[in-house]
Amino acid sequence: MNAVVKEALASVQANDVVNRVNALDWELVSKELDARGCAIIESLITPEECDALARLYPVDDIFRSRVVMARHGFGSGEYKYFSYPLPDVVSELRTEIYPRLTPIANRWNAAMGVDARYPAKLSDFIARCHEAGQLRPTPLLLRYEAGDYNCLHQDLYGEHVFPLQIAILLSDPGRDFTGGEFVLTEQRPRMQSRAEVVPLRQSDAVVFAVRHRPVQGARGVYRVNLRHGVSRIRSGHRHTLGIIFHDAT
Repeated sequence: MNAVVKEALASVQANDVVNRVNALDWELVSKELDARGCAIIESLITPEECDALARLYPVDDIFRSRVVMARHGFGSGEYKYFSYPLPDVVSELRTEIYPRLTPIANRWNAAMGVDARYPAKLSDFIARCHEAGQLRPTPLLLRYEAGDYNCLHQDLYGEHVFPLQIAILLSDPGRDFTGGEFVLTEQRPRMQSRAEVVPLRQSDAVVFAVRHRPVQGARGVYRVNLRHGVSRIRSGHRHTLGIIFHDAT
C-alpha cells in the first residue's frame, strides 16, 4: 500500500458524518421519494472525502471482491465490494442514514401489502440478514472510464432486501468526466416505462428505490417496478460510492 493510499484511507476514517446526516431535511427527502422514487441530497460528504474515497479503489486489502461488468453482461466498467470492517465514513453513512429511511420503507411496504417491516437500528437488520445467510457486505466503489456504462438493474442479494439505497458521486462532472448520468426507469402496470435522469454534482447523493415503490392511482395504490443504471461515459473517469443496506448471500 503506497503512501498516497495510506493517507487517503486515514483521511476517510477520520471524518464524522453524523451531524451532517442529522441536519438534513428528511421530510423533503421523503416527499421526493414518494413523488418520483428518488431524491437528491446535495453535498452529503465533502469534496475532500470524495477524493479520498476514490483513491481507495486500488487498495485491494479493504475489498472482498472485484467485479468486471463486461464478464457478466452488466455493462462496461468495474466495481469492488468493501469488506468488513467498512471505512469509517462509509459505516457512519450506512448506520446513520438507515433509521432515517426506515419509516419510509415501512410505510411503502404497508401501502403495497408487503409483510416485511424493518427494525429501527441497522445492526438489528444486519443481524436478520446474517441469520438468513446474507453475510457479505454490499457497500461498493464503482469505477468507469470512457465508453463504460452500467445496464439497468436492481441490487437484490437475497431474501432480505431493504427497499432504498444510496449512490454518492465522488467525481466532478465536467472536470473528471463527461456523460455518465445516473438513470432511473419506472415501469407502471399497462403503461410505457418512464425514465428519470438525475443530475448530480460531486459529493451529491441520490436516494432511490431498489425494486418497487407504491403509487396512488384512481383505484387505489399500485406497485411500480424500478431499475437504475449509468449512461455511457464520454470522457474521463467516474467514481461512485454505493451504499446498500442489506447484506448479500
